[in-house]
Amino acid sequence: MDSAKPRDPAAAGHRPQPDWDARAPAVLADQIRAYDDLRQRCPVAHSEYLNWSLFRHADVMRALTDHQTFSNAVSSYPSVPNGMDPPAHTPYRKLIEPYFGPGRMAEFEPVCRRIVAELMRGLPDDGEIELMGGFAEDFALQAQCAFMGWPATLHEPLRQWTHRNRAATLAGERDATAAVALEFDGYIRAQLELRRAAGEQATDDVTTRLLREEVEGRLLSDEEIVSIVRNWTVGELSTMASSIGILAQYLAERPALQDRLRRNPALLATAIDEILRIHAPLIANRRITTRDLDIGGRQLEAGARITLMWASANRDERVFGDPDEFRLDRDPALNLLYGAGIHVCPGAPLARLELRIVMEALLDQTRRIATVEGRPPVRASYPTSGYTSVPLWIEKTTGPVAGD
Repeated sequence: MDSAKPRDPAAAGHRPQPDWDARAPAVLADQIRAYDDLRQRCPVAHSEYLNWSLFRHADVMRALTDHQTFSNAVSSYPSVPNGMDPPAHTPYRKLIEPYFGPGRMAEFEPVCRRIVAELMRGLPDDGEIELMGGFAEDFALQAQCAFMGWPATLHEPLRQWTHRNRAATLAGERDATAAVALEFDGYIRAQLELRRAAGEQATDDVTTRLLREEVEGRLLSDEEIVSIVRNWTVGELSTMASSIGILAQYLAERPALQDRLRRNPALLATAIDEILRIHAPLIANRRITTRDLDIGGRQLEAGARITLMWASANRDERVFGDPDEFRLDRDPALNLLYGAGIHVCPGAPLARLELRIVMEALLDQTRRIATVEGRPPVRASYPTSGYTSVPLWIEKTTGPVAGD
């Protein structure tokens, strides 16, 4: 990784020299540790790939809470509503929040439990599993399709699409990224057309309900629905699987914590948020400045592109002390797992519900979850976090246990 020495542009309009290479092999090999290092040496750093990156908790919070200076309108594609600023953002946000309200979550919980139960039945009673491809990805695909009311025939196409999307994003190839985005939009539009063709006989699901939603006295356009669903689904598919992998690997390495959570399942929700603070499932998010400003001692011009580094801010020693210390008594308002401010993730209740149900099942139906000697997990690369492979050994409560 390049040495991080702050450099400011010599004159307005000049592109800053890079402080680091966001795609350097050393960075991609262990993103969390690389960002820890940048947070100490160059907390506001420029790179060719990510532009200006904010690594400290205070700087990220400033960007999250000052939406007049740090705009969310960063994409050349429609992004409803998370790519919008007030006042345009407000009516769309009001429209989508009920989809993740307590009533909807209560409706979806039994569906989610059925998916997890079926996946657990597919695991061996006693043996090695590959958690990511054999469990975590399956859960993310099945749960999101069930939430949207989409058929099981989309599971495999969406799995392959997720892999292509990651590769195109990391490569930074605009044409490939645009093609992948267009392909996903086609899946959504096909589901809309099926419901239109069914008319009054259309299934009453989330996708059908969106077709009937109004904003400012008119029905949502197809472009708006596609954007809303894309934002919900693309993020859910990648971060849900990543989160499950991170949580299972963390607990497999810490049998005492595993047993503590089995004995005290009421602690699980807080424990999940804390583990995902330590190892973020989502690396970053973007903003663009609306005016010249000084942040972290760096001079940024209006129109500067910003990357908010969640995976670093949630490990800031100034806020959390030892970032690797697992604690259940932290102030939840400091945890940026789901963001903060007016753009805080509206789907957080769904994510928390799904993760709690998955981890409850993994702990309740096993006596032991352990790492596999000689087979460490394989770390994921930007734009994802967590692992691409998590070999684990499990012993179910219903199966034979070694040594019994």
